[in-house]
Amino acid sequence: MSTGLIVAIVVVVVLLVIALGFILPRARARARERAQQRERERRREELATGHRREAEVREQRAEAAERRARIAEHEAQRDRAEAELHQERAALHDRGLADHELGAEGVDAGGNRVGDAGGDLVGDAGGDRPGDAGGDRVVGGRLADDDRAIGEAHTGRVDATADQPTESDVAGDRTGGATGH
Repeated sequence: MSTGLIVAIVVVVVLLVIALGFILPRARARARERAQQRERERRREELATGHRREAEVREQRAEAAERRARIAEHEAQRDRAEAELHQERAALHDRGLADHELGAEGVDAGGNRVGDAGGDLVGDAGGDRPGDAGGDRVVGGRLADDDRAIGEAHTGRVDATADQPTESDVAGDRTGGATGH
């Protein structure tokens, strides 16, 4: 072998060692950088997945809270309506328009039916409201002005002529006069 060939081989080997000295650290740095990049992407995905799960949980909680709020709103509306109903009943009692509920069996203090008042006689001897006559009787939720109405309330039978107008009622309607109806 010639000396020139040996020198050429040594120069190539030295150049390869120098190149490897520069190239290997750079390659290792790139490999580390790629590994760090993959780790960052994995962590990002984990965090994003965790946030998505938390968002789903919170969304479900919010929907449940909204549902409860809607239910509470409906309950509040129902309570307001019941309060308004009781206010109206109180106003009727104040004006004397709900005397049929006074003392009737089966009606509680709020005016709600709890049973059948079914024909019990209730006397109102007061006569202090317009249209009241002392001793009027309320039977089955209506004013009983004669014994026939009381019998109807107790027996459930109705006289065929009971609801027909009398001749004086018809004559009063023809003349345009007020008959008190």
